[in-house]
Amino acid sequence: MKTAIIKTPLGYTEIQGDENGISKIHVMDEEVAISIEIPKELKTAVLELHDYFSGKRTTFTFPINPSGTEFQKKVWQELLKIPFGKTCSYLDLSKKLGDVKAIRAVASANGKNPLWIVVPCHRVIGTYGSLTGYAGGLWRKKWLLQHENPVKQESLF
Repeated sequence: MKTAIIKTPLGYTEIQGDENGISKIHVMDEEVAISIEIPKELKTAVLELHDYFSGKRTTFTFPINPSGTEFQKKVWQELLKIPFGKTCSYLDLSKKLGDVKAIRAVASANGKNPLWIVVPCHRVIGTYGSLTGYAGGLWRKKWLLQHENPVKQESLF
């Protein structure tokens, strides 16, 4: 497993992966040393994340390979369908997955997303538009949503 640490507007970010794809991207609250050399397996992810934060990118092209349960992976695949600049609610996401009663399980899987920003869990909001729950902190969620749509958030559903 290769690792790189970059600095983003939201904090230091660790990227992990190998020849099978990126398996983890997470933001840290503490200051850590930035990687001087980026492993070749991570270079595209690093470049695309820099492009995202500079406003030049709305999608990612590098392969991903997150670890999780079958249900978590199903939720994460659905998250990938939420377009840049759009949001949906946890309830809407549960409906899309076929079980409105699974809202808590969906929210839990959303919170365990190992690929910060790339699998856009920040685009999931409360039923009435509230910024509920975000592993990286609500201030980061708000920043990301404003970065993606600085004028007005528009619900996908």
